[in-house]
Amino acid sequence: MRLTRGALLVAAGALAPALLFTTPAFATGTAPEAVVAASPADGTPVDQMSEEELRIAILRILADEDTGRGVTREANEALDGTVEDMREFLKSGYRLAQAEDDRVAIVRIIGDPDSGRGVKREATKALDTNTPEALRAFLETGHRLAQAEDDRVAVARILADPTISAALRAAAEDVIDGTPEELRYFLETGRYEV
Repeated sequence: MRLTRGALLVAAGALAPALLFTTPAFATGTAPEAVVAASPADGTPVDQMSEEELRIAILRILADEDTGRGVTREANEALDGTVEDMREFLKSGYRLAQAEDDRVAIVRIIGDPDSGRGVKREATKALDTNTPEALRAFLETGHRLAQAEDDRVAVARILADPTISAALRAAAEDVIDGTPEELRYFLETGRYEV
């Protein structure tokens, strides 16, 4: 069994980059949904997948460098189990294990001393809601938007300082209504370039 798993892992590892670059989820920069990751490229439903297809789908999940401990643990248990164990993992176990990993990531964000009030507030809401969808939504978009809120507050504090230079004031005024990325760039780099 170990030799077969090793061969499949090597094959999945070799194929993973090509498969990742051709999927629409990669192009959008969002994390793939459990169903997308669990289905082969031809769209075969999990119930109709062969044992080999099930193993390859799970190995693709394991080959992803962003796969967390919970997903890794559950995927390996599914690979060690029966065909039905693998199907169950792809249908619901992956989603639940990903939610466990997402909870850990959100708790780390809350505990980060650099996280602002907006980020902590939204992270706490996601944890209180405690659904896999709410957790994933916070990590994919909510964190970025809450960080932008905190960054706007930081830029406003810069503007409130009467001792800043005219150039820094002008740069801060230009960016305060900008995108989350523009705000982050200004706070991390741009304000030091003025």
